[in-house]
Amino acid sequence: MKNNNFKLLSLGLITGIINGLFGSGGGMIIVPALGYFLGLKEYKAHATAISIILPITIISTIVYFLSNSISIATSLFVMAGSLLGSYIGAKSLKKIPSKILSKAFGCVIIYTALRMIFQ
Repeated sequence: MKNNNFKLLSLGLITGIINGLFGSGGGMIIVPALGYFLGLKEYKAHATAISIILPITIISTIVYFLSNSISIATSLFVMAGSLLGSYIGAKSLKKIPSKILSKAFGCVIIYTALRMIFQ
């Protein structure tokens, strides 16, 4: 169990660093890792990742806010749509088969990576 705790703490550290550096993206690391290290089903890994990402996002937001790096007006407009979207996504999560969810998540990650590389 101690080895597992060390792995989870290390995973948290890596996720926090990624979130702090890139402003997000911890979910791309944490979701597959929760499945791998803990054997969580896809929907549980996604739901657990959200609860993990919340506190690290709050810390990153405070640091960015204090350094005057946040566009408040842009944040508020995107936040309005995101609140509705997150509710719809969270309600839909258990209705999507794990295989489809996993493939869709992988496609989003690949698409995002390719856009970032070639932009």
